[in-house]
Amino acid sequence: MPDRDRTAPAVHGDWHPGLSIRRRLTLLLLAGAAALSIILWLLVRDVANEAAQDTQDGILGAATRAVADEMRGGTDGVEVDIPFMAFSILGAVGEERVFYRIDVSGETVTGYGDLPLPPAPATLGPRFLSATYRGEPVRVAVIDRTLLADGRSVDVRVALAQGSRSRDALAGGLSNRAGAVGIGFFLLAAAMAVLTARSVTRPVRNLARAVARRGPGDLRPVDRPVPSELVPLVDALNGFIARLESSANRTETFIAEAAHHIRTPLSALRGRAEIALRGATPETRDHLRAILRLTDATARTAGQLLDHAAVVYRSDQAGQAPVDLARLAEEVVRTARPLAELRDIQVTLHHEGWDRAIVRGDRVPLEAALRNLIDNAVKYSPEESEVVIDLTGTQPVVLAVCDRGRGLSAPAADLMPRFARGDNVTDVIGSGLGLSIVEAAATAMGGRLTLMQRPEGGTCATLTLPAA
Repeated sequence: MPDRDRTAPAVHGDWHPGLSIRRRLTLLLLAGAAALSIILWLLVRDVANEAAQDTQDGILGAATRAVADEMRGGTDGVEVDIPFMAFSILGAVGEERVFYRIDVSGETVTGYGDLPLPPAPATLGPRFLSATYRGEPVRVAVIDRTLLADGRSVDVRVALAQGSRSRDALAGGLSNRAGAVGIGFFLLAAAMAVLTARSVTRPVRNLARAVARRGPGDLRPVDRPVPSELVPLVDALNGFIARLESSANRTETFIAEAAHHIRTPLSALRGRAEIALRGATPETRDHLRAILRLTDATARTAGQLLDHAAVVYRSDQAGQAPVDLARLAEEVVRTARPLAELRDIQVTLHHEGWDRAIVRGDRVPLEAALRNLIDNAVKYSPEESEVVIDLTGTQPVVLAVCDRGRGLSAPAADLMPRFARGDNVTDVIGSGLGLSIVEAAATAMGGRLTLMQRPEGGTCATLTLPAA
């Protein structure tokens, strides 16, 4: 027994003999499942409260707006007619008490004069306030209007309040369901944690023997403390790594030496074959050309074997291929025309010299750049106008998209960053990413994007790319 203690692996010293990886894994998974269940319940509870509040606010705001829309100004003052439809709308939330208040020029003309009101910021939509009124929680919605009565402007304020008990009951029901789902999730996760822990620890010794027979992988030895169950795996893995590293070193040395010794005679063989080809008879030229081809293939193979472990291809060379910009522009224009025709906008493509409009790059970002340029031109052009696309296939390749739209409201440099938009297009839906996408694609291909204001109105976006 003392001899066995002296020969025991040192990694045992940091672990208690009774500490099991299965117990650790089970407790860890149970703790994670409990944390996820609690987080799930909290998230669903918050979402349920927000959803119930938003639903009540939407209905309460619609009812308040219906009352405000029925108010009229005349020569005798402001006419107040509370429609029954407003209270019918509020009935969709639940059977709750409803309070209302209507103020004209700061004075309450009907309803509950002590009904609390939210602050009055400058807004056209309804404002909301949660308060307690006459012993129960209520939600208050207020809309301000300005009416013309007796030749002067009159400020009118409409307030509707509804009890919040139905909303709280709905949110509580959803929270209870979320709690039940969380408990079910925890119980299922607990069962899976126990089964997973047992499944992981049972095949450890078989896994250690399998790892010792694997192919090349991570060559770093395992030197951290491990539980008692993993000692055989660590021993087998360290032995496997040592053998694999030694084998890899020998193989790399052999390839380097073989390539070095093969490359020199191949170079000499190619030189002699080229000399012989100049003075060879027609019958032997084919044989010499075949020898040259085989020599080149062998030299390339040796070079690849030598450089296999050291050469890393640059990432910016991936996906670089010749792209016919004229044909790509035709495809993008063809897909853009149906949308442009809905607004009677004519999209015209001129590609003089298209047979030389070949650029080198990735087709996908280049297609996205063209699509964004044409989409911007169509989107900001007036109806019954024309978008002209001119492509010049010289060196460099220049593609210009010109429209009769609103033009530039800021310097071009201020419109290039992400999410940047001009002040004159705030009424048009957009993300402000189109020009940044085009600029990024042009920069990646060694080109540039320029924007110019047209003297006769509109904008010209010019994409300049180096020819292949």
